[in-house]
Amino acid sequence: MARVRPMLSGVPETLLWTLQNRAHEAGQRYPVLDDPMALRLMDALDYPFEVRFGRPNAFYSQLQGLRSRCFDLAVLDYLAERPRATVVALGDGLETGFWRVDNGLLNWLSVELPQVAELRRTLLPASDRLRTLARSATDPSWLDAIEDPPGRGVVVTAQGLLMYLRPAEVRAILAACAERLPGGVLVLDSMGRRAAGYTRSGRWKVGGMTIPPMRWAMDPGERPKLRGVHPGITEVRALHLPRGRGAMGELIRLQSLVPGLRGLTPAITRLRFGDAPHGSR
Repeated sequence: MARVRPMLSGVPETLLWTLQNRAHEAGQRYPVLDDPMALRLMDALDYPFEVRFGRPNAFYSQLQGLRSRCFDLAVLDYLAERPRATVVALGDGLETGFWRVDNGLLNWLSVELPQVAELRRTLLPASDRLRTLARSATDPSWLDAIEDPPGRGVVVTAQGLLMYLRPAEVRAILAACAERLPGGVLVLDSMGRRAAGYTRSGRWKVGGMTIPPMRWAMDPGERPKLRGVHPGITEVRALHLPRGRGAMGELIRLQSLVPGLRGLTPAITRLRFGDAPHGSR
């Protein structure tokens, strides 16, 4: 089978860097994330990963694996309550979360930009419980595509996405979910203001790639402010990275907890939406 050459730039290109890191971690003897499909995706792509991003970095690779694992655990926690829920993954790139958490009952909707949606359809196995919608996460019409029979529930994930949007766009997504998905949850990650500032000044580089500007930033201590986005947000909870592997894993754990340093790694947050509808519909 011919390998696929991805033609991506800007924010969409970052999905190739995260894939490289996730695959490198998956290839370790005791990986923090069981992700064999990431290794198969690397083989299926015709792309100069090491020329563009450099060799995989042990810190970033394990950090990416732990971040994805934290999202998986949050989804699994919701599925334990509502095993037939719909998972909506906003901007999940070439993440393979569907196969990592699939309980045989859930439904999955990936919302991606058209060029990335086409990559997913080309490279990833098909399933009658997996759909890919070619649409920007900032277009609220993706909410109309959710198949949500009463009582089944919805969990939305936004991994590696919101920090690249404008603050008003982030608030609009959170408010729309709170308005339209009572009883659901949303799991997001954010970068601290210091780290985001490095991207806006062009100082954060990975090999030959400059990390695109992060327009929305939130220090971990600012999480409570998210309650004020919409009255339907009834809980804001910090989620912590799982324990990692060896000394590097311990370094990542400590950096994610120590004030002054924790804003340099992704902060993961879960929002829960009240069961009762809020506002007009």
